[in-house]
Amino acid sequence: MRIACLGGGPAGLYFAISMKRRDPSHEIVVIERNRPDDTFGWGVVLSDETLDNLAANDAVSAARIREHFAYWDDIAVIHDGVRTVSTGHGFCGIGRHRLLLLLQERARELGVELRFESDVLEERIDELRREFDLVLAADGLNSRTRQRYAEHFRPDIEVRACKFVWLGTHQTFDDAFTFIFEKTEHGWVWAHAYQFDENTATFIVECSEPTWQAFGFGEMSKEESIATCERIFARHLGGHSLMSNAHHIRGSAWINFPRVLCERWSFDNVVLMGDAAATAHFSIGSGTKLALESAIALADYLHSAPDMASAFARYEEERRLEVLRLQSAARNSTEWFEQVERYLDLDPVQFNYSLLTRSQRISHENLRLRDPAWLESAERWFQAQAGNEGSARAPMFAPFQLREMRLANRVVVSPMAQYKAVHGCPTDWHFVHYAERAKGGAGLVYTEMTCVSPEGRITPGCPGFYAPEHEAAWQRLCDFVHAETPAKLCAQIGHSGPKGSTQLGWQEMDAPLAEGNWPIMAASAVPWSDRNQVPKAMDRTDMDRVRDEFVAAARMAERAGFDMLEVHAAHGYLLSSFITPLTNRRDDEYGGSLANRMRYPLEVIRAVRQAWPAHKPLSVRISANDWVGDEGVTPDEAVEIARLLQAADVDIVDVSAGQTSPRARPVYGRMFQTPFSDRIRNETGMATMAVGNIYQADHVNSILMAGRADLVCLARPHLADPYWTLHAAAGIQDRECDWPAPYRAGRDQLQRLAERGEGWV
Repeated sequence: MRIACLGGGPAGLYFAISMKRRDPSHEIVVIERNRPDDTFGWGVVLSDETLDNLAANDAVSAARIREHFAYWDDIAVIHDGVRTVSTGHGFCGIGRHRLLLLLQERARELGVELRFESDVLEERIDELRREFDLVLAADGLNSRTRQRYAEHFRPDIEVRACKFVWLGTHQTFDDAFTFIFEKTEHGWVWAHAYQFDENTATFIVECSEPTWQAFGFGEMSKEESIATCERIFARHLGGHSLMSNAHHIRGSAWINFPRVLCERWSFDNVVLMGDAAATAHFSIGSGTKLALESAIALADYLHSAPDMASAFARYEEERRLEVLRLQSAARNSTEWFEQVERYLDLDPVQFNYSLLTRSQRISHENLRLRDPAWLESAERWFQAQAGNEGSARAPMFAPFQLREMRLANRVVVSPMAQYKAVHGCPTDWHFVHYAERAKGGAGLVYTEMTCVSPEGRITPGCPGFYAPEHEAAWQRLCDFVHAETPAKLCAQIGHSGPKGSTQLGWQEMDAPLAEGNWPIMAASAVPWSDRNQVPKAMDRTDMDRVRDEFVAAARMAERAGFDMLEVHAAHGYLLSSFITPLTNRRDDEYGGSLANRMRYPLEVIRAVRQAWPAHKPLSVRISANDWVGDEGVTPDEAVEIARLLQAADVDIVDVSAGQTSPRARPVYGRMFQTPFSDRIRNETGMATMAVGNIYQADHVNSILMAGRADLVCLARPHLADPYWTLHAAAGIQDRECDWPAPYRAGRDQLQRLAERGEGWV
């Protein structure tokens, strides 16, 4: 093949090397607009896994690269005057300039033609397509090839919020990858610093846009900008200066990071690689790794697939998955730094943990493998904050206090509708279901949404708090749980609103009944869907009656013996129908602004708080994101909702999302709703519960230890395993959980199996 590689960075050079290694007869030219020894970065970071991949692909260049690596195991975080160090992270760095020279040398040895100072303009790309069998576009972040064929590649470019500048220094930071956070007269500024050769370190300075503007960095020369950064970080630089090698840029060289992802990576005989195809944020240091491993993959497929089109398809299929994983981690990491001022008041222990786990690639137990001593010290800190001095148990087993209710641990059995009530009355099914989960070790067990009136039921199978027999059935459960387990019980009360009079959950969710539908009401006459009945827009009489029904339900829950109460104001039900503008179309004092939309829900919540005993906690469940952009409730607005609830004497907010409209387009993933809880907790100071695709002890401990929530709710895992908490404890070698006495023989066997790395099956 005759191959043109546009771009002489790591992607273009290493692809040329990889192709020549597989077939020396390939004619390959690398075309680079800069000089051979130009480079506009400082160091790059690779992992041991990437080094192994390079060695398997080309042992010669891998050995030369390895000779020039700087290695370090530690991460140091300097925050609030405290330097926290954890180990076991296994990084290696090399200067970008050195890496390019080594790859250039190896490419020449293999017969690759290198053309420097050759600028390929967009119109020339068409000629290269005709001249060569294959054109590799590795022409970087501002790829002209990607721009030339944008209609085919369909790039999505998102410019991130923070400003950063890529600098270097002879203060080597040779003992750790170091993060430094400095509070200045204009706001927080932070640095990412790591050694990449014997004498030099990368030093990336980053800050928010408002801080950047306040400093006037945009109007400074490069020299003035560097001098300002030197002043900010003077006590960490040991007398060394900061340096820039962005000599091609006028001004201060600060930029915003652009996240790039193309819908397609190939067109005809042109294929994208490296930053031209996709970018990974510098805070997780994976851009060069992606480029080198993509070069190997494409070279493999070009020599194994039946034709070029098939090779391109396989390359894109394989590498896109890895790119998406890294971009997901990079997005989490980027957002953490964009919102870092939210966390800077955390204790240095918790701040360090939050930083280490920001991308979700490092979990709680993964940190234990890396640095067990540091993690144990962090767990002891967490337990001490919870009043459990001297314990080193995992965060999920720390106690938690709300008013006079003290939970044995932070695990919550989330509300899960059973649809087994008869005329609103819970049955033996409910007794067995909730009793089993209370015996299963969770600190707090929720009942499903229990409706305040017959008309407020979601389905004919939903339980209620509106008849004497309901109270008696719930009291039977409360008496058993309190007598036989340490668990506490929370009753969730609500009114279905526009989502009422629908089929059982295992029939057709949110669909109207085939017959026997009852009238429904909501904030406005907006049906859930075209198939559902149009609800009556509530008038003042309706609002008074429903408010009083909530109060009566709260009093019934108190008499039944519940320890905690939650008002359901999420998921499109009646109170939620007031809160979200998707369904609240009112033009009176209950519609329009957020303050107006919250007016009636707050009226209900205040009335419930007054009726509910002062020594018992009150929670409210909210949908923190309608998942429809600015047309609905946004995460910004959710923070304001939480502040209003806080002012209404609500103790904790149960942070869910969505289910307010069929138009919602949620972005799913592990712990996908936890960021909403994180934001509310750390911006308002209010206690929160996280919920949503949380299913491992690792998830629970990571959320709690990082300060993203105070309690963690698990739903489906408790449907699959009523004893999830006890089993999770055995899995992480925790022997302090209180098992029911008749089950202790099973506990002992489970613990022995867990010690041997075995399970039940």
